[in-house]
Amino acid sequence: MSNTQGWGLTARLVSKHFGALGERIAEAIASFDPETATEADRDRLADTLRGTAQKLAAARAAYEKEQRDVRELRTLIANDEQAAGTLAERLAAGKISEATITLFCDELEANKARLPQEIQEEADAREYMDELQKIVDALSAQLAAFDAAARKAMQALATARAQKDLQELRGERQRQLDGLKGLSGRSSALDALSKRAQKIANEAEGLRIVADIGQKPLDQKAELDAIRKSVSQPEQGAESALARLQRLAGAPA
Repeated sequence: MSNTQGWGLTARLVSKHFGALGERIAEAIASFDPETATEADRDRLADTLRGTAQKLAAARAAYEKEQRDVRELRTLIANDEQAAGTLAERLAAGKISEATITLFCDELEANKARLPQEIQEEADAREYMDELQKIVDALSAQLAAFDAAARKAMQALATARAQKDLQELRGERQRQLDGLKGLSGRSSALDALSKRAQKIANEAEGLRIVADIGQKPLDQKAELDAIRKSVSQPEQGAESALARLQRLAGAPA
């Protein structure tokens, strides 16, 4: 195998395998970021349409030129044919030279011979323009279909994402409800809180008992004082009118 053949084989292998690798990378990127991949596909299609439209514009200009050349050449031939009779009369009268007539005839014959070629070039330009117009129309329809499909796909993607978010929220709510159910049944935090509340209640009860114990002698002493006071002071109802009058007057009973 020559070096040329070897390099040719290497080029084909590189083109084949790295081309496939490029496609796989593009597919991976499209899966990772479908929005950007969609925009890239549309940009590529739009660029193709833009380039073809520019070629169509040039083809239209070329066709119009060919059409104008044919029209002008036909007009020139028709005018020269009409002038041939007048020139024949002038030649017969000796008013124009044969050399001039010969040049005129040569140009007329050359123009007539050139007319079919100009007509063919016009037809070719028209055919090329029409083919480009068909391609532009097809690309325009393809771009419109792509946009419609892209909008539909993006809407489907947005709907799928919304459904995913909804299901995630439902799952989160379910986990919260399960947590609340767990709290209603058994919870170490609630147990600790209940135990602390019971401990504080016990401490409060102990303080109340101690306070009651300290308060009991005071209550007993107050009760005894009240008894002594009631015994030491005679009831006013047992005092006679004379004794009351003597008491108020300061006289001895």
